[in-house]
Amino acid sequence: MIADPITKAVACNLCTGCGACAGAFPDVIRMVDDPLNGRRPVVAKGEAAQKAAVQAASLCAGAGADFTSLPRRDAIDRDWGPVLAAWQGHAADDEIRFRGSSGGAVTALALFALQSGLVQGVAHIAARADDPRLNEAVISHDRAGLLRGAGSRYAQASPAEALGAIAAGDVPVAFVGKPCDVASVAKAAGADAGLAAKLPLTIAIFCAGAPNLNATEKLLDRLEVPKGARLTDLRYRGAGWPGLMQARWVNEDGVEVTSKGIPYGEGWGGILQSERRWRCRICTDHTGAFADISVGDPWHTPPAGHEDAGRSLIVARTARGLALVEAAIAAGVLVAAPEGRDAIAKAQPGLAATLGAVWGRRLVMRGAGMPVPADRGLPLWKHWLALPVRAKVSSVAGTVKRIVKTRLWRPVVVGQ
Repeated sequence: MIADPITKAVACNLCTGCGACAGAFPDVIRMVDDPLNGRRPVVAKGEAAQKAAVQAASLCAGAGADFTSLPRRDAIDRDWGPVLAAWQGHAADDEIRFRGSSGGAVTALALFALQSGLVQGVAHIAARADDPRLNEAVISHDRAGLLRGAGSRYAQASPAEALGAIAAGDVPVAFVGKPCDVASVAKAAGADAGLAAKLPLTIAIFCAGAPNLNATEKLLDRLEVPKGARLTDLRYRGAGWPGLMQARWVNEDGVEVTSKGIPYGEGWGGILQSERRWRCRICTDHTGAFADISVGDPWHTPPAGHEDAGRSLIVARTARGLALVEAAIAAGVLVAAPEGRDAIAKAQPGLAATLGAVWGRRLVMRGAGMPVPADRGLPLWKHWLALPVRAKVSSVAGTVKRIVKTRLWRPVVVGQ
């Protein structure tokens, strides 16, 4: 019998692995890297842990998010979350631009927030020094720390684990994470005014899903990294736009070796994408609706090659996000030109269809008696109606097939 709501969220494929529950109650909830199921929380035994899990459940955006709480003026806001303004641009700092996945805007904005005094720390994720296959939540206070986390990390990550340190500290901190991470942080800040005061800025990175550790192993095989080799670096993107996926390791002679590189499209589409967890496949927020600023790839103006100079799509979602972006442009930190408010739809042309498919997937889940995220205020039905008949059928039939093939009705149990 599943006793607490956090374990239940994991068991029912609702957990996103954001880490907010573990960040709020680190003594009784910890995050575990499960090779198949992803980075997931494990609740300790005992009454105190059970009570903490009940409290932590209120922070879980994986179980559901209220999009009606967001200001919505028109169809653009209803589809993509608030869009006050949008730009296409890049970091003025050449190194930040080069190291970033698509223009370095996230790192540039985070550094500007530090240097301008808006915050005194930035919570983000970075590769673990002892095992670059894995990620860890860190709080950086300078350019070097932010550069350590520059570039995409297509692996499980729990940046909201930093919430505990932010709440316990006495300085303002910016938060950078995936849309699901930011949604949980928004829930936490909404429930705690003291925490909200210490989070003057959130930045979301567009996300298409987080692959598991098994996917990383498949990528390393494709990169021809020897089994058991001591990795020193694993780059998913960056060093150009969109950049190559590439690894470094130390061979038996103690010499560092660089693997071959494969294009982003081959690595993501051919390897990593297939290992996204089911929760990612029923996600409704790929662009960070609950953030102050969202940043993603402007695929409507695609790169000329694997090492093209990067560009970012930057979306201001709140007044404080708008003020920071405009100040960064005025200060010469960002080089950016305005885009229309419909820029997300242009940059992510398949995303509306993805949202429509999610409606079909959730329909099948309900029919099978499986719980679905309790999201409110999303026009998923509208997007599903807009799908071609074949896509409608695929969204339903494909889900039935996946449920049967992978036995999705069975409770998820993560390794300890």
